[in-house]
Amino acid sequence: MGKDSLLNEKSIEFLEKYLNNAAPTGYEWEGQKLWMDYMKPYVDEFITDTYGTAVGVINPKAKYKVVIEGHADEISWYVNYITDDGLIYVIRNGGSDHQIAASKRVNIHTKNGIVKGVFGWPAIHTRDKEKEQAPKLDNISIDVGCSSKEEVEALGVHVGCVITYPDEFFILNKDKFVCRALDNRIGGFMIAEVARLLKENKKKLPFGLYVTNSVQEEIGLRGAEMITQRIKPNVAIVTDVTHDTTTPMIEKKTNGLTKIGDGPVISYAPAVQNRLRNLLIETAEDKKIPFQRMASSRMTGTDTDAFAYSNGGVASALISLPLRYMHTTVEMVHREDVENVIRLIYESLLQLKEGETFSYFEK
Repeated sequence: MGKDSLLNEKSIEFLEKYLNNAAPTGYEWEGQKLWMDYMKPYVDEFITDTYGTAVGVINPKAKYKVVIEGHADEISWYVNYITDDGLIYVIRNGGSDHQIAASKRVNIHTKNGIVKGVFGWPAIHTRDKEKEQAPKLDNISIDVGCSSKEEVEALGVHVGCVITYPDEFFILNKDKFVCRALDNRIGGFMIAEVARLLKENKKKLPFGLYVTNSVQEEIGLRGAEMITQRIKPNVAIVTDVTHDTTTPMIEKKTNGLTKIGDGPVISYAPAVQNRLRNLLIETAEDKKIPFQRMASSRMTGTDTDAFAYSNGGVASALISLPLRYMHTTVEMVHREDVENVIRLIYESLLQLKEGETFSYFEK
């Protein structure tokens, strides 16, 4: 660990365990248990809801409520159709990428435990070079080593079983974290670290803090939509990932410029409350935290939208972590960016005043 590192060995140990655990959309609860277990020393109580969102609460009796939020779910597949020959065709659960599927190993989650399989792909020798097909939903299939539908079903596999990739966490060149599901378990990790720092630095907040790990973001911000009605917050600071646009084949004219290692990304969008965003920017400048800016058009596409437009309007802002290769099994972030997102959320909370409305009509 670096001398000035916010993260300690226990943090990294938790991050690895938390990332390696599968928590596909709609099946997040085992990951949520790991997260709550880690959070226990740093919060006063927990709230959970019917679909699995978990919230660690500090100062639960306070009237003024502030949310810091990430989402817990990862993209996955569902078993959609089993052929008579024992091959499995899939549909998406979230934005799973058909192009990366070919030749990947998979875990099929059944009531009997994990059944292993592979996304097969025809050998290069057998393909027509003139009319070569790219992997797509109707031509990728999973082979679990069976030769009939009955044999597949005997393993406990049926339509509706959820499928994840087994790829696990590692560190590349000392300071790049790589794993599937960094989108957005890294968000849950970062908000947990904020709670830890508040506790360890003995900071007393003048408001209730709701450290929120939402479910079902990948299929339409659904967990945030549910929990915001329950909490009814005054303010929401959301963290998610955004694209590093410096890798090949990404057009900066349409996607903007953001890069891993250059700091947290602060968003401009209709859902982002300008005065709250200004507080984040002023905090970053004051505390010398590097940051980048990003413009969204109609929506951020993150849980920020769900919080902002709930309960008659909630002052919301988005701090994003730049990430390479989103929705692949080799998602990559820079350790310094992770620490700076944690630092920016932490320092911004210390600037927040109880009762702040962020009204444009007050001086």
